Amino acid sequence: MLAACRQLLDGVTVQANVIDRWQWDPDIHDGYTVRGAYQILTDLGSSTFDAARDLVWHKQVPLKVSIVACRLLKDRLPTRSNLHRRGIIPIEGDLCVSGCGHAESASHLFLHCDVFGSLWQHIRSWIGVSGVDPLNLLDHFFQFIHSIGASKSRRSFLQLIWLLCVWLIWGERNNRIFNNVETPIAQLLDNVKFHSLWWLKAKNSTFVYETHSWWSDPMRCLGLD
Repeated sequence: MLAACRQLLDGVTVQANVIDRWQWDPDIHDGYTVRGAYQILTDLGSSTFDAARDLVWHKQVPLKVSIVACRLLKDRLPTRSNLHRRGIIPIEGDLCVSGCGHAESASHLFLHCDVFGSLWQHIRSWIGVSGVDPLNLLDHFFQFIHSIGASKSRRSFLQLIWLLCVWLIWGERNNRIFNNVETPIAQLLDNVKFHSLWWLKAKNSTFVYETHSWWSDPMRCLGLD
């Protein structure tokens, strides 16, 4: 930390005859404006989403899964909160299908719901990493795929797992609404393990690990431990 601070100050020269002043670096001529700050924030959001959009397409993940993830990150899935905003369902109908009592927004359903959101901690325990869930989905996506390092193989594996979890949570949500069938979270975790093994084997003929090994230590199976 100290070395990083020193590096930041390496190019700074203190001038005894110059009065200190505040400077808004993005626009040193006109200074800070609300419009300018808004423009910076919206541009950052756009670039962040562009980066995420590139990462949802994965050669080992079915296209339909990536499409759902892309719609999720753009908040285009027909969650109950979105349906209410469009006037399709009344406000009393926007509660989460899990019965937790909160409105079913995308971030709530996939991250913060006591039921569906708990899947992420089970996933972290399975792959052997720790972490907490950020408030929004874009941050969660980026944090999750870099949680065990930035190597290409590690990131690719965690991309696949994140996309699969999103797909299964959305499918479970729809199954509860339209079929009145409820799958326990422990079974959803097993579904993540099964589908991830299936997808990897389908695209890699040399991937020979069986269910027991994959269930126990997926990182070792991939040579990422």
